[in-house]
Amino acid sequence: RDHDRVEDLHADLLPIFGAIALLYPGWATVDGGPARRGPAGLLALLGGALPLPAQASLVILVRHAEKAIGGDDPGLTMEGWARAEALVQTLSCVKLDGVITTRYQRTRLTAAPVVKAQKLEPVEVAASRDITAHAAEVASLVNAMPAGSAVLIVGHSNTLAPIIAALGGPTIPELCDGQYDGLFFLDWRHRRAALVRGQYGAADAPGADGCHAPPAP
Repeated sequence: RDHDRVEDLHADLLPIFGAIALLYPGWATVDGGPARRGPAGLLALLGGALPLPAQASLVILVRHAEKAIGGDDPGLTMEGWARAEALVQTLSCVKLDGVITTRYQRTRLTAAPVVKAQKLEPVEVAASRDITAHAAEVASLVNAMPAGSAVLIVGHSNTLAPIIAALGGPTIPELCDGQYDGLFFLDWRHRRAALVRGQYGAADAPGADGCHAPPAP
């Protein structure tokens, strides 16, 4: 399976991950060899070898931060706001050219500190019950970006994996409801889709990925 294959990281991504490793020691050490799984479980994955249609060279994807309880369109909890601020620090070494969110305020609020820090105007994509169509719409926006650009996508637990797939990346599981700390870098400057998964902000609670556990016998 694609998400079980660990490959070398591209050498020109090392400054980005090296800088993030200084800010967040939980990231695995990146030294030009195979990525090693560190305490935060950074994992490098490699997609197909075919040329990909997307034009932006680097796509960064996160789920919205911790959401409040109640209402049709909840905002963020205090922990969620702290995570949104942590995202600014994590991405301080990356010059973004665009930010894509949904119209739900939890994604817009998660992106807000980054948008302010990098002086960007976010693009909002309506969420849809047709997740495949939603992922295709997001991918079309990325496809329209100039080569060499970088974009941040703030999505939902059930949309990040389909968006990665729509962009030509490897197949990964959907996030569990309690998972918020995942940070995905999708890079294809070398005609191969390299996906790196790491952690930012406060670590998820133990067992947050429990929805992926096999059923008890």
